[in-house]
Amino acid sequence: MPEAKHYTAAAEPKGAYALPAEFDGTVAQGALYHAVRAFRNNQRQGNASTKTRAEVSGGNQKPWKQKGTGRARQGSTRAVQWVGGGVAHGPRPRSYTTPLNRKVRQLARRSAFNQRAAEGAIHVIEDLTFETPKTQLLHGLLDKLGLREHNVLVLTAGHKPNVYLSGRNLDGVAVQRYEDAAAYDVLWARALVIEESALGGHHVDGSEAKAKKATTRQKRVTKASGKVAKRAATKATKATKKSAKTTKATKQVAKKATKSSKKKGR
Repeated sequence: MPEAKHYTAAAEPKGAYALPAEFDGTVAQGALYHAVRAFRNNQRQGNASTKTRAEVSGGNQKPWKQKGTGRARQGSTRAVQWVGGGVAHGPRPRSYTTPLNRKVRQLARRSAFNQRAAEGAIHVIEDLTFETPKTQLLHGLLDKLGLREHNVLVLTAGHKPNVYLSGRNLDGVAVQRYEDAAAYDVLWARALVIEESALGGHHVDGSEAKAKKATTRQKRVTKASGKVAKRAATKATKATKKSAKTTKATKQVAKKATKSSKKKGR
């Protein structure tokens, strides 16, 4: 089970925090691509517009006669090559709405959190209780965590207006509910600060961490001993094969010697 750094409400380190089961390490790059693409497309207003030569005013008459002037023939001063003329193949108002399957959206959100967990960018903090909106409080908290140089996403357990208002004026800081965070929001942030009550995991105490380290160490020792035993077995097999080859060669030499002696006796 992946772990994250755990802090008190005053940004004091508490140890490790075991993340819940949804942090399973799965990172679906395809789902992330589709989620980010849909999010960005849905932010577009699509109201860019230009006029064609049929919509601009003027140009009712032919500017000069067809032949005899030595100039190129022209039919209207509102053609696309004229200043003040229409625009060829210009943008028209349209909708950029990109639908996204619900399961793909959920997979992308889970993948984004798993990506940040693998990078060690998740910081779990005790519940934030701001009596009044105070930007200085949140600024100082992020300074203690060493996160002011990154885009930071603060995820709260439920709606907390005071925390939201405290981070509204900070550059590179966004505050929202944990359940409202989309894949794009998580990928935008280089560090996540999440309230522990929003996650539902549990604190890892010292004994549990020691037991985990001991188990890991035991696995490494077992693996190493297995490799040593495998090497020894391989060497023994090679030595057996080599001795068998030597015995076979000796027999062949003795056989040849016997044959040659018989020929000489005749």
